[in-house]
Amino acid sequence: MPDLRPVRAFLDPEHEAWACTAADFASAELARRPEPADDDAGRIEARDVLSAMGAAGLLDPIGTRDLRACCLAREAIAAASPLADAVWALQGLGITPLLLAGSDRLREQWAPGALAGDIMSAFAMTEPDAGSDVASMKTRAVRDGDDYVLDGHKWLISNAGIADYYVVFASTDPEAGSRGISAFLVPAETEGLTFAGAQVMSAPHPLGELQLTGCRVSATNLIGEEGRGFMLGMATLDQLRPTVGAAACGMAQRAIDEALAHAMGREQFGKPLSDFQIIQDKLGRMAIDLTASRMLVYRAAYEKDQGADRITVEAAMAKAFSTEAAQRIIDDAVQILGGRGVLAEHPVDRLYRSVRALRIYEGTTEIQHLIIAGAMVAEAKAANG
Repeated sequence: MPDLRPVRAFLDPEHEAWACTAADFASAELARRPEPADDDAGRIEARDVLSAMGAAGLLDPIGTRDLRACCLAREAIAAASPLADAVWALQGLGITPLLLAGSDRLREQWAPGALAGDIMSAFAMTEPDAGSDVASMKTRAVRDGDDYVLDGHKWLISNAGIADYYVVFASTDPEAGSRGISAFLVPAETEGLTFAGAQVMSAPHPLGELQLTGCRVSATNLIGEEGRGFMLGMATLDQLRPTVGAAACGMAQRAIDEALAHAMGREQFGKPLSDFQIIQDKLGRMAIDLTASRMLVYRAAYEKDQGADRITVEAAMAKAFSTEAAQRIIDDAVQILGGRGVLAEHPVDRLYRSVRALRIYEGTTEIQHLIIAGAMVAEAKAANG
């Protein structure tokens, strides 16, 4: 159960009960699961934990668009299982575009099953030459009668090869740059869409490449308006970025718990490690970083839940600070644990391998800094006329 005292001002009473529900599920159903032995086992496990989370209602806040509940769910899940957290994140990324801009038909056909954990989603934006520079994507979608024909190559796509549908971003007007990008729901069995191979990470995570060759989808599978895909993608990321920060908080809390327990139980030179001031300095810094992270995360989520149209700056601050802080916290935990901290079976080593990706996906830390600074400059210019 996370320490909610620093963020209680941002929560409603029902959120505290929900935090207990999420923590109990994570402890009973996720923490006991061993880390998958390889990528194939990880893909099987990903589908299994999706079903378990759906059955327990852990995906429901995505549908109700309760961002604080989403953050509480991810914080609990990430502390117990980084793989399960990645699965939760991809459901959020795959469902949210439908909720924001999908037709009634698309929402009714796909969203209930995805929220129940019966249907797995994926978010296919990244390409070999289009990461932070989304406008440079080369995947094309050409209108042909009542259909669009998609051609291109997507990579670093989570759930590639195991998802039931993909939210695919493609350019319908290459000359228009980001204003020419559109979003499509592409079922996994669509002819012309193929899984082009796994991309194996050091931590279990179903990642891979997709090839689209003459992939024909109905125009009714367009999500929102043609040319509005970039804005839809950014709105989706904007809404879900605080939950990445929440996942970082969950991983950091687990690392602190493991480090503190070790420091109190491990004796060197005749006394527990926790009695050494250098260890206390690390623990104190870790606690400050985690508390500050939580406050930024739940402030951003609170603003969105209170009706803010966009939380671009708040979300950027939450993601940038909390993911960087979690990296520091987990690194300090490894140092406190010493040799045990680098053993593959230890939870802290698992966290160490998992946390690094959070500083990259859904917008790198550097991109978040640019977002924040851009808003500062725009505000200063407006104030100066």
